[in-house]
Amino acid sequence: MATTTRMFCFVLVIVLMGCCCSAKIYKVGDSKGWRAKHGSYHEWAKRKEFQVGDSLMFEYDGNVNDVTQVSSRLEYQFCNSLSPKAVYNTGHDVVTLTEPGYHFFITSDHSQCVAGQKLVVFVVHDHPIPSPPPPRKILPFGKDYKVGDSNEWRVPEESDFYSKWSEEKQFHVGDNLLFYYNDQVDDVLEINSDLEFKSCDTTSPVAVHNAGQDLIRLTKPGIRYFITSKIGHCEAGLKLRVVVRPLSKSVPKKMQLSPLDRLIKWLHDSFTPHPHH
Repeated sequence: MATTTRMFCFVLVIVLMGCCCSAKIYKVGDSKGWRAKHGSYHEWAKRKEFQVGDSLMFEYDGNVNDVTQVSSRLEYQFCNSLSPKAVYNTGHDVVTLTEPGYHFFITSDHSQCVAGQKLVVFVVHDHPIPSPPPPRKILPFGKDYKVGDSNEWRVPEESDFYSKWSEEKQFHVGDNLLFYYNDQVDDVLEINSDLEFKSCDTTSPVAVHNAGQDLIRLTKPGIRYFITSKIGHCEAGLKLRVVVRPLSKSVPKKMQLSPLDRLIKWLHDSFTPHPHH
């Protein structure tokens, strides 16, 4: 009993160590560090997938700069540091991302923030803890689709690019669309109808997304329409129509017997005495 308990504890420690060691530390701006540079942090962040447990490392001159975490997109967009969520000013700050969602960072130096020294990161999900595979009867998890793949969400060279991209895939309830784009140039509007989609009508959107990194979950079957509000961009092909299929019901297949099993069954059926009526 004692040996079994020790073995269980050892396995548990290994699992927990594996979980914790899977978290990553990202040096913000890489070799450039944390300083004013227009658009650089948007480009830096959009190439990465941040997860709960990961950390951001800010390196800068603490005598002339700081890291101010703010709560809302409005504070981020207008470089408003009057009501910060947290302030870091050591010159070497490590900020752990403890919850999913958007996290906004600016500098309290308004002119430097306006010049581009601000960062928004989107934390997608937790690091998975290793666990046994789920039973077959449990429905599969949804897939994540990065809209446009390497082209991302931007005005395409061919106007039917996103139409072709969508037609090549089968979307189901539970899947996610990941929109990556430059939030200074574009946005994502969800609209209601095919007519609005064809005419690029932005007057009555269902939802507006403008973070530059947006995750949209497909929660029910039907057709979903996405466009941009930027003048001329939708008309040039920056729009997406996806058909969402219901979750497929897995019907268990008739069990297939191996040749050996079939032989054993034949022998059993052939030589087992049956009662006479």
